[in-house]
Amino acid sequence: MNRIVYLTAIIFALLLTGCRGAKLSVADEQMARGEYHDASKTYRKVYNKLTKKEQRGLRGEVAYKMAECHRKLNQSARASAAYQNAIRYGFPDSTAQLHLAEMLHAEGKYAQAITAYEQYLMRDPKSFVAQNGLEGSRMALENQKSKTTRYIVKNEKLFNSRRADYAPMFFDKTCDVIYFTSTNEKVTGDKKSEITGMKNGDVWMSKKNEKGQWQRPEAVEGELNTNLDEGIVAFSPDGNTMYLTKARRELNSSTGVEIYTSQRSDAKWSAPVKFEVTSDTISSYGHPAVSPDGIYLYFTSDMPGGEGGKDLWRINLKEKAGSLENMGNLINTPGDEMFPYVRTDSLLYFASTGHPGYGGLDIFKAQLQPDGRWNVTNMGTPMNSSADDFGITFGNGESGYFSTNRTDGRGYDHIYSFELPELNISISGWVLDKDEEPIPNAVIRIVGNDGSNQKEVARDDGSFKFPLRRGVKYVMMAGAKGYLNSKQAFESDNAEEDAEYGIDFFLASINKPNVVENIFYDFDQATLRPESQEALDELAEILRDNPHITIEMASHTDRWGEEDYNIDLSHRRAKSVIDYLTQVGISADRLQYQGYGETRPKIVTKKIANDYPQFQEGTELTEEFILTLSETDQEIADQINRRTEFSVLSTDYNMY
Repeated sequence: MNRIVYLTAIIFALLLTGCRGAKLSVADEQMARGEYHDASKTYRKVYNKLTKKEQRGLRGEVAYKMAECHRKLNQSARASAAYQNAIRYGFPDSTAQLHLAEMLHAEGKYAQAITAYEQYLMRDPKSFVAQNGLEGSRMALENQKSKTTRYIVKNEKLFNSRRADYAPMFFDKTCDVIYFTSTNEKVTGDKKSEITGMKNGDVWMSKKNEKGQWQRPEAVEGELNTNLDEGIVAFSPDGNTMYLTKARRELNSSTGVEIYTSQRSDAKWSAPVKFEVTSDTISSYGHPAVSPDGIYLYFTSDMPGGEGGKDLWRINLKEKAGSLENMGNLINTPGDEMFPYVRTDSLLYFASTGHPGYGGLDIFKAQLQPDGRWNVTNMGTPMNSSADDFGITFGNGESGYFSTNRTDGRGYDHIYSFELPELNISISGWVLDKDEEPIPNAVIRIVGNDGSNQKEVARDDGSFKFPLRRGVKYVMMAGAKGYLNSKQAFESDNAEEDAEYGIDFFLASINKPNVVENIFYDFDQATLRPESQEALDELAEILRDNPHITIEMASHTDRWGEEDYNIDLSHRRAKSVIDYLTQVGISADRLQYQGYGETRPKIVTKKIANDYPQFQEGTELTEEFILTLSETDQEIADQINRRTEFSVLSTDYNMY
């Protein structure tokens, strides 16, 4: 009996003297089980008691472990401070420097993160995590002053509580019901999670009323929610099966997650049943996503055979056995890939820490290319931030919801909406005749290489307008009764901004001569000057756009010189134009030429009168009239008379 008392006294004394060590071991056990919230508190108590100089090494170790807890809880500011303390107290493991860089990255302190990554890479130049983080930080620093996309994001306060709410998912294509995971104070059970310090998650939902407004969220009905963590849901196309993530909690063992299914009946959900992915019971399986055709279940797992960390996998729900497939190294990285969302059979969204990003988890878009390879792109800001961004779902068009813990120092997740406004890209202009008078009721057609085909009739003032898409090549044709067709081509650029293009059509008349501007000859010669080529090419294009017309090409001189000489000079000049047209492929039997010298003075048109108000519309610029003008106006009148023009002779060439 005395021996028992003696031994009890010894044990009691050891407990008194070793309580500090016991608390550290408790924290270590909590951390080993994944109870990061509780472990961080215990480490903090131990850390605050380590004040002696000889305890600096131990203080650095505890600071590092405390930092690890905060990192796991997405509390980047607390984590970076703790890592800095660990380094200050000489913690020997260089991963403290790497994780410090990651936390600075997640805080949006990109310049400091770049320095920290570079310092770590001096020790480990081949580190994928550091190289990837450095690339992401540099990208983020470069884009820090402006949005990289046109997305508009907004905190959806109706869905969000004072705790964490995340992983939204539309129930079906109507987008009238949305499910999400919530840890609000009204969820099932009273106990708070040792992992997060919040209540365990439940599946909640919200519906739209008859006015299309979201109603206050409520827990789903049925046996779905329990005291354990449930959430991150997906649905079969018929809406009868829910796939969800459920935490695996066993005493004195690490926390894992598994995929379960629940069946819907009369708007209620049944108790979850475990979905067997493989016989591997050690690995975690979560974040289910069903392909729109219901064939594949995509999910996240740390099972062997991946690229490292957590990978995206899929399994064929119809075949199951032997169909397990890793999504490959274009999507998966040595980092973590999580929260898949399958929009189409060739369009996949997911969150990742392993592709260059703005910090924490970023949302990425993966598009399947014709050669079978995935093209992965960061969705940019403001969709992504320095915090964690994940769990996206699309509603109508380029809009929907996602999760993020931005602006929450506790690391709690919240639901945000996103919308990509339609680009307002258009082309407008006028259809005018050669005298710049509007041609009402002209028909304009526009065809894009994206398959689009639009038609519009010009308004009374000759104006028109078409909506466009970015990055498309277009061909436009304008025509009207009594006028020749005119064609123009252009390409809308890929800039992510509103734009309005302008284009005007000047149609040549079938019933009267049409002056061809900017045709120049050497002085007193019939040789075409090089600067005439653009106008001549435009004339050739008119003939190609109107393949059933024949024309007469006419040249006119001013009043100076002998009449016979002027006739000959204008004749040769008109022939020079015809020669050029035949050289560029216009059939010679569609073309005639004639020189008129000074015998056909120009009659002042409305356009000429607008340009030169001293000449009244309808006036014929004869020599007798010109001699009544000032010297300056005589030169202008002579210039108007010197012209090259064409007239349409027939409109049925090769039609029969």
